Amino acid sequence: MGPITCICVKRNVACLNEAKTGCNNRITPLAIVQKRKENAVKNSGLISPLTTAVVYSKAPAVGACRRNSPRNVIPSHGKNRYSLSGTVEDTRNPKFPVGSRVVSHKGWCDYCIIDTNKQGAMAVDRVYKLPNLKNLSPSHGVGAVGMPGATAYFGFLEICKPVAGETVVVTGAAGAVGSIVGQIAKIKGCKVIGIAGSDDKVKWLEEELGFDKALNYKTMDIGAALKEAAPNGVDCYFDNVGGEISSTIINQMNNFGRVSVCGSISAYNDDQLPKATVLQVAIITKQLKIEGFVVYQWINQWPEAFNELTNWIITGKLKVREHVTEGFDKIYDAFVGMLAGENVGKAVVKI
Repeated sequence: MGPITCICVKRNVACLNEAKTGCNNRITPLAIVQKRKENAVKNSGLISPLTTAVVYSKAPAVGACRRNSPRNVIPSHGKNRYSLSGTVEDTRNPKFPVGSRVVSHKGWCDYCIIDTNKQGAMAVDRVYKLPNLKNLSPSHGVGAVGMPGATAYFGFLEICKPVAGETVVVTGAAGAVGSIVGQIAKIKGCKVIGIAGSDDKVKWLEEELGFDKALNYKTMDIGAALKEAAPNGVDCYFDNVGGEISSTIINQMNNFGRVSVCGSISAYNDDQLPKATVLQVAIITKQLKIEGFVVYQWINQWPEAFNELTNWIITGKLKVREHVTEGFDKIYDAFVGMLAGENVGKAVVKI
């Protein structure tokens, strides 16, 4: 048997889905975790590295939550998919030396146990080293240079395949993914229109990120405003929200337009699926391409995206903003706030 890497996890609180799903990830004092670590090495010869969590991250496309009850958090595939960045403190696996930073998706915890020989069949279950951030904040490893950055990079470039001079619309434009998509579109020479939910977000998108136009869907008639902002129609649409806004945008697209469907934030908190204008006529007559995706299909290409995203940040072509919440006990508030649109940029929790 080859070397096995395990990561011990000290917990501050129980999992939010514990009461709903019977999750066994209950509060575990560090002393008990440490004892289990020692027993693992003594009884089975397994290696037991220790990592301290730095930040947690949650993307809107990954799961859904009913805002009125923490017991109704619904993680995808029955598991938490929260990115965690940590530091290895003890290991015998040469692939994960002491001091190296790693990213995993083991849920809300201070410490976690990871067996690198048994990472699961799904790509999301993999643990990997934090990319070379070239002196950028480690929190970028679960944000702009992590899964959200890869989502923006591949979801936009591989599906929309933008061409310089085209018009791109992004919903959820002030979020972790949308803000990066819009900036990548500008880097590629496109006209970019962002849709967000407050005047402050609109101002940030236009004045700091360089969007050509930003629209506040809460105060504007999006159909009329979009016709004015894009009189020649829309070529690419990156959809984070779904709902009637998406129907409005899709009906204003040009022939052979491309739509990348990343999320459906507008429906996550509803008891019933919302109704929206029929799209089939526009899809057929304009010969549109609409494609949903899961970013892990490109996981073997993530290093390519991380390298380019990092260089764009360092050179100032890509600006990153984080909405930081302090304290492990504030994770649920941060998650609900994200789905309510309270964050500008990437929502992370520092512990």
